[in-house]
Amino acid sequence: MPKKDGISLSVIKRLPRYYRFLGMLLQDGTTRISSKELAQRMKLTASQIRQDLNCFGGFGQQGYGYNVESLHQAIGKILGLQRHLPIILVGAGNLGKAIARQMDFDEAGFELIGIFDKSPEVVGRVIRGLTVQDASELEAFCITHHPVVAILTIPREAADSMAQMLVSRGIKGFWNFTTHDISHQLDPSITVENVHLCDSLMTLCYQVNDQLFPDED
Repeated sequence: MPKKDGISLSVIKRLPRYYRFLGMLLQDGTTRISSKELAQRMKLTASQIRQDLNCFGGFGQQGYGYNVESLHQAIGKILGLQRHLPIILVGAGNLGKAIARQMDFDEAGFELIGIFDKSPEVVGRVIRGLTVQDASELEAFCITHHPVVAILTIPREAADSMAQMLVSRGIKGFWNFTTHDISHQLDPSITVENVHLCDSLMTLCYQVNDQLFPDED
């Protein structure tokens, strides 16, 4: 079993990138790769890659590098992708529908088992083979089907109360798109991955402006 104690979040956040790049190498027919070659592809340093992977045990061989398929499988196991954790989506508006339709949940280690909304215009529609259920049925659904993660694409003012109810019904983690930080309301054991799309876009704005107008304050 890979060791996990004391591993920094920054290392964990790089693992999906390693997994993705190794998957592309497999598709290209690459069977082995050195840390130097992998670093060049990923715009990292070979030392950083070795340090990250050493957190979970030794994977490379001196003079050989990494077996791409074995390392890809090992990182997938470290991430827990094989477990296909049950996940629900709360909020089937434009963003929620896009996530439900486009996200490869299986690849990311989850199984989407329920979609919920309170709008009569949305309830009853079929998205990705699942019928959108009324939000009033959410609590009973959790008791019966035991999802462990919830995606929130609901108005920010509803985020706190929804999160607290879901935690009381067994939810252990949130993929939070509400633009509201729900972490301070929850037990520290609950994992929250906040996604701020506008923050990412503003970061891009800064970088492009810095290239186009480098001398301006």
